[in-house]
Amino acid sequence: MSFQIIRLVSIYGDAMNRREFGLATLAMGASQCARAQAAELPEAIQRLRPMTEGIQSITDAERNARIEKARRLMRENRIDAIFLEGASSMYYFTGTRWGGSERTFGLVLPARGELGWVVPGFEEARARELIRFGTDIRTWEEDESPYRKIVGILRDRGIAAGRVGIEEQVRFFVFNGIRKEAPALDYVSADPVTAGCRMIKSAAEIALLQRANDVTIAAYQAALAGLRAGMTQFELNNNIVAAYKALGFPGFALVSFGKYTAFPHGSIQPQQLREGDIVQIDDGANVEGYQADITRTTVFGKPNARQREIWNIERKAQDAAFAAAKVGATCESVDAAARKVITDAGFGPDYKVPGLPHRTGHGIGLDGHEWTYLVRGNKTRLVPGMCFSDEPMLTIYGEFGVRLEDCFYMTEEGPRFFSKQSPAIDQPFG
Repeated sequence: MSFQIIRLVSIYGDAMNRREFGLATLAMGASQCARAQAAELPEAIQRLRPMTEGIQSITDAERNARIEKARRLMRENRIDAIFLEGASSMYYFTGTRWGGSERTFGLVLPARGELGWVVPGFEEARARELIRFGTDIRTWEEDESPYRKIVGILRDRGIAAGRVGIEEQVRFFVFNGIRKEAPALDYVSADPVTAGCRMIKSAAEIALLQRANDVTIAAYQAALAGLRAGMTQFELNNNIVAAYKALGFPGFALVSFGKYTAFPHGSIQPQQLREGDIVQIDDGANVEGYQADITRTTVFGKPNARQREIWNIERKAQDAAFAAAKVGATCESVDAAARKVITDAGFGPDYKVPGLPHRTGHGIGLDGHEWTYLVRGNKTRLVPGMCFSDEPMLTIYGEFGVRLEDCFYMTEEGPRFFSKQSPAIDQPFG
């Protein structure tokens, strides 16, 4: 594992899961990154100052309200308890995050009764530093079963039979261990509870997401000001990450040049920037765990007529999705609106390329991609507090690709973007 990968994993932890391909790309360019780190950063990045002032963390009172909402949803869905490991849902409810390993660290959140924690015995002191909700902390030694401890918490809350929800990020070996200890329980998805809570963002969450988007735009502007002929995608990536650091936050970027911009999540092939190349940057900053996800597609030099044409079609598709995102509309109708623009322009149809190869958007919050999704077949209706990316893409393999991505949140009056859309291919920032 390269130094750059180690550094990024240390920044993101569990949030890196969806970005593994990007990490593989960084590994291919580790030597380039090292050289870029040794070079002087562009002046625009050196001028950046922290954007940390005024950030309001999620309060314990809000987390308590989340727990109570989860309990209400459990009762409505006839779920007696849910089990979570140390990833984003645990953090959402309790403010505690724990890295995954073969040693089980978990939380039982019951519909009634106190929260219960299971932690490795030798980690108890550190766990107690992190746990702020619930005092029932049960330890297991290296020669004991953590699953027996989990089942014990359930039984002590009167759950010897009934339905237990398993959070979607719980690993199979942990779930399987619990199931073997308590085969009489009915195991179901915890999604109605966890997604049911997390899909609707509070004002405090939207404020953190807004800051993450503001930071991302500032980093992108500074990094793109330093474009130069001959630079590699790894050097530009490193400049964006350095810009995030200067602004006071961790962040990540996927960078592609030229024909490789057609790859939705980048290519492992080494790339050097040339005059006239399409440039695409994707991903975003992390503020108090909340993720931004912005894509900008521009050109190094003067765009040609073909590049302008494709970029303009993509912008129309992004506009169509935003216009369709009305309160009460279905998620699939938003996808259909964007896809129609691209199909009417002669691309596709459906997910065929040249065309739009993926869904129009995803939910966003503590995970870069989370429930729910702007995709065909999803009849979930939009309600205030939902947050999504708006990112139809026009992919033309062998030529180039254009993706414009801005995230929005739903209000009573309709959608609002967190960031200003790109006005034109040679004006990436509004």
